[in-house]
Amino acid sequence: MNTLSKALQSKIDNKTKPLGALGLLEELAFKIGMIQETESPQILRPSMLVFAADHGITDEKISPYPKEVTWQMVMNFVSGGAAINVFCRQHDISLKVVDAGVDFDFPATASIISAKLARGTKNMLLEPAMDVQLCQAALDKGAELVTNEAQSGTNTIAFGEMGIGNTSASALLMHRFMNLPIEDCIGVGAGLQSDALKHKHEVLKKVSQKYNPKTALETLATFGGLEIAMMTGAIIEAYRNKMLILIDGFIATAALLAAEAFNPNIKNNCVFCHMSNEQGHQKMLKHFDAKPILQLGLRLGEGTGAALAMPIIKSACAFLNEMASFADAGVSNKD
Repeated sequence: MNTLSKALQSKIDNKTKPLGALGLLEELAFKIGMIQETESPQILRPSMLVFAADHGITDEKISPYPKEVTWQMVMNFVSGGAAINVFCRQHDISLKVVDAGVDFDFPATASIISAKLARGTKNMLLEPAMDVQLCQAALDKGAELVTNEAQSGTNTIAFGEMGIGNTSASALLMHRFMNLPIEDCIGVGAGLQSDALKHKHEVLKKVSQKYNPKTALETLATFGGLEIAMMTGAIIEAYRNKMLILIDGFIATAALLAAEAFNPNIKNNCVFCHMSNEQGHQKMLKHFDAKPILQLGLRLGEGTGAALAMPIIKSACAFLNEMASFADAGVSNKD
């Protein structure tokens, strides 16, 4: 253990409690301290970026919802009516909505960061979702947005998404990056019933068999979405800025799988906020040897799981900074 890790562990162990009595909170406090390189970590100006984009694969009817729901939900975000708005307001998280590639022209007056690089991806059953140039542009834009957040004083960042069809893209990325059978990676998404779920399996299996990308960039371009690629670039840049990165559910963790393929050390800055009810997410968490903070049966996306975990993350810092030590309180420690 280096000097900081020893000091952090000693500070945690000498609080007025039995050793390990605060469980996962102690692990969180230690991890946040190591990321921020301090014995007194703080959550400063926490930020949530929600990336939205459309997916060409929806032409194959792999979702129970039409793709128009993507732009309609973005407008719901803008008007403050979605779950992510509620939870970000509740927990004092700055929320920004990013149009990464929605097939809709938003009003100029809408409070949306315009980063539209295309009007959605291509239909993967016919051609790759993106070419590598477009995918790289999405990675770069995600990085630029995080740089802006870092410059504003943010040291803790979370990412959400909205995009009808993005569980299909995420399942394919998981399948390739984790080398698992596609069947093990597909879930119900936005609520598919049995016949429709069987159809989704058939379509994604055909997509998988059609391509053999070699590099991380090619894989992300072939199977990803513009919002997933932008989120991947954002995660990579957040790591470069030594930020605490709050990982949400299935789609956000698929973006992390892609980011890991570019830099395996990125997971060291990540806190896994919840275990999604989407079946593939549990396998992803096992891949990262993650201990999710919450397990609430969520499968909404939008960054909601990350927002809900925020008070627990703040509590991990609070006990480390504010709780008395045995020496402070004049309490006898065990021999």
